[in-house]
Amino acid sequence: MHTAIVPRKDSPDACRHYTKLEQVPWDIQKYYHQRYNLFSRYDDGILMTDAAWYGVTPEPVAIKVAKHIALGASADKAVIIDCFAGVGGNTIAFARSGRWKRVYAIERDEDVISCGMHNAKLYGVDQKISWFHGDCFDIIKNELSPLCQCSVVFASPPWGGPGYRTEAVFDLTTMQPYSLQQLLESFRQLTENIVLFLPRTSDLRQLAKANEETKRIKAIHYCMAGASK
Repeated sequence: MHTAIVPRKDSPDACRHYTKLEQVPWDIQKYYHQRYNLFSRYDDGILMTDAAWYGVTPEPVAIKVAKHIALGASADKAVIIDCFAGVGGNTIAFARSGRWKRVYAIERDEDVISCGMHNAKLYGVDQKISWFHGDCFDIIKNELSPLCQCSVVFASPPWGGPGYRTEAVFDLTTMQPYSLQQLLESFRQLTENIVLFLPRTSDLRQLAKANEETKRIKAIHYCMAGASK
């Protein structure tokens, strides 16, 4: 039914491993100081694109998210689909949890998915993950739909860059490139088992309204070292 993509033999130029602060573009230098929170095995050769530095879920948070999903999912849910896998932060945590028979990771950016596959191998979980390059909505509908009844769909969508922090309350209806409504409408065609990882300042009233006709939802606020994530 499906096959994982084949990783490149050599990393593309956009996949970088910085070893000195002076190598790092000024606008992501603060994230470089947090590199071991992003990936504890950073020094083993973790690769990221520059944009991934502010988009990847920090490893301690990813591990906690994976634990909560594992505990909350019913026993008949055997696989998890990471719709916006990026460079592998959440995907690796899911694979390391040991809860899932298979982790399916989807990423539309070719450079980013190359980084993710490389990073999963560094953590020794590459054999537990099937990677798909393309649009998550198309891939779930056309390739993974037979699995949806036994799946949890996880989505940490792009939020439009770090600029979201300037908003006291983040408007989920204008989130780019995918609004809350678009995400839920697309995923609900396949399953009700949906987990969204959203900005910490998200408007919870919008989230509640979007779920008026479904069961009660749970919202969890994650923190690391006393700071919201």
